[in-house]
Amino acid sequence: MPARPISVDDLPTPLPGVVLLVGDEELLVERAISALAAAARRAEPTVTEASLAGGQLEGSELHELLGPSLFGDARFVVIRTAQDVRTGAATVLTPYLQTPAEGTVLVLHHAGGAKGKAILESARKAKALEIGCTKLTRPDERAEFVRAEVRRAGGRIAGDAVSVLLDAVGSDLRELAAVSAQLVSDAGGDVTVDLVREYHKGRAEVSGFAVADLAVVGRSGPALEALRFALSVGVPHVVIADALADGVRSIARVAAAGRGDQYALAKKLGMPPWKVKRASSQARGWSEDGLRNAFGVVATLNADVKGEAVDPGYALELAIRRLGAARGAAPAH
Repeated sequence: MPARPISVDDLPTPLPGVVLLVGDEELLVERAISALAAAARRAEPTVTEASLAGGQLEGSELHELLGPSLFGDARFVVIRTAQDVRTGAATVLTPYLQTPAEGTVLVLHHAGGAKGKAILESARKAKALEIGCTKLTRPDERAEFVRAEVRRAGGRIAGDAVSVLLDAVGSDLRELAAVSAQLVSDAGGDVTVDLVREYHKGRAEVSGFAVADLAVVGRSGPALEALRFALSVGVPHVVIADALADGVRSIARVAAAGRGDQYALAKKLGMPPWKVKRASSQARGWSEDGLRNAFGVVATLNADVKGEAVDPGYALELAIRRLGAARGAAPAH
């Protein structure tokens, strides 16, 4: 199931006995739990709520929480990080997944990986309602998230404004959600490119992606100037490093895909058309050997800004110079 924000309106009435949240995007998990809890309270205002961490379960406490209630009390039980449930507790939990007690709603959150897969499969075999909460890794997913957030706030946003907003804010969903709501409030409905740029007071122009756009086309001098300004206004080192890596990856993917209509390539690559067009233009001047070197540069930079380098600012400057050299290197024969 695709990861997406959860709305109370999306949930069935009444709630099923078991709901499975799959993924590790915290905002989506929290929203899902909040929506489910609100639905449970609407159905029964006196519902008893409990929240447990999978790794802390012993097993015996589940009988009291999930077993049949002597007085028919409504219960809403959340088990977070179910992938950490130990074998003994899993043995107790599985029968309740298969046959939930009447009046009890069990919400099971699982990160979705291989760890603790037996619990995940047990919930799926029991035909639990599954809600996707995976991280939004693709740009088109984050763009749709922004559009959905603006709609939630009662507004509309232009397509080019979505791109500028993503460049300015980055990939953190909590910040994207907060900014989207604030922009709708400020705009009174329609969110435009000019509004996004004004709201960020220049941050869009000095984002990590702005630095990356200059670096990957060999404009090292302007890229270094943009880098220093971005750092001076508080853009995090890791955000700029991620943008440089994204720029290199995008160029490599578009170059490998060959020529073609940008919309067809966008569909094939799972990228927005504007990004395909930009990467296609940026790919001119890059050789296969140069891109291989560039991947090494951004991989080293990733480690540097996450603690390996004594001075992450200098590591970014060095990476920009090395990207310029990689782009200008003649292809091997």
